[in-house]
Amino acid sequence: MMDYKEIISSVWPLDEAAMTDARKRQAQLAKPPGSLGRLEELSVQLAGITGQVHNKIEKKHLLVFAADNGVIEEGVSSAPQSVTLMQTVNLTRHKTGASTLCKHFGCDITVCDVGVNADIKEPRVLNRKIAYGTQNIAKGPAMSREQAMQAILTGMELAGATDADVIGIGEMGIGNTTTSSAVLSVLLGVDVDTVTGRGGGITDQSFLKKKQVIRTAIDVNKPDKSDVIDVLAKVGGFDIAAMCGAFIGCAAARRPVVIDGFISAVAALCACKLCPDSVHYFIPSHASYEIGYKLAMDAMGLQPLFLLGMRLGEGSGCPLAFEILDAACAIINDMATFDQAGIDDGYLDEIREGDKFTVEGVQ
Repeated sequence: MMDYKEIISSVWPLDEAAMTDARKRQAQLAKPPGSLGRLEELSVQLAGITGQVHNKIEKKHLLVFAADNGVIEEGVSSAPQSVTLMQTVNLTRHKTGASTLCKHFGCDITVCDVGVNADIKEPRVLNRKIAYGTQNIAKGPAMSREQAMQAILTGMELAGATDADVIGIGEMGIGNTTTSSAVLSVLLGVDVDTVTGRGGGITDQSFLKKKQVIRTAIDVNKPDKSDVIDVLAKVGGFDIAAMCGAFIGCAAARRPVVIDGFISAVAALCACKLCPDSVHYFIPSHASYEIGYKLAMDAMGLQPLFLLGMRLGEGSGCPLAFEILDAACAIINDMATFDQAGIDDGYLDEIREGDKFTVEGVQ
């Protein structure tokens, strides 16, 4: 079995020398300083991750972790639990939102069963089942601490097993916005109302019940906010724990890893708290419609790349973000420098001096 502590300790800060070289390269390109915004920032981040200025995003891989949640019996979701099984299989057939985008953009996808409440006969679904769903968090812990660790290690293993240039982390599991909201409420020490949205869509009455169920779960289980594994075991899910491990595993392998929406962001926050340096490898995709998403992003100091009003999950934002990363690489790799374009860039000296003065003033 993989050594959890060894993997955590193998996550290093970004390569500052490579990032400095990437910034110098951006300054040489035939454009006003900073005029390509986040594309420039992403190219610098990628340099820090890989240790080289020139990178390519050719192999793209989405990891989707599927699991059921016992809390569904409290009536917190409009969808029946059977949807988890159906969509887990459909993900492998390019019939869901995320897998359709993967097919369109040429991304590989791995769908991993870490806790679906059914036996899956589809051979393309990777079987790493820990149990047939978690227990009802409104009545007791979702899982044992040992099961939470097993899920984390599963995520680490899968992330380390791919040779992709970039990896995205998604999920499938009815009821997992409830567990994610519970985990986020505990980790940030904030009221349930501030982190809980309607998930896949529920009535006003069901929404009120959902928030009360989360409060009950926290009160019943009393998770220790300083112990991420305890929080995951008591009010989380197998999917969130596995995703948390995958984020850390990507960082340990020095690969950029893309956050999808709310549930993926909560898992990333868990990873960040377990392994603080891992956050530097994270790239958020879209701004989730769920209200708790921004709090999770703020806690990690991250900002999403785009706003499309998305709230599907599954990893659907990741294939779109892969294309933005590809564009960032194209700019730093292929755009002409001032010399190559035959342009005297002296007209930018005043702007550059102003930028330098502002930065030094801040420092």
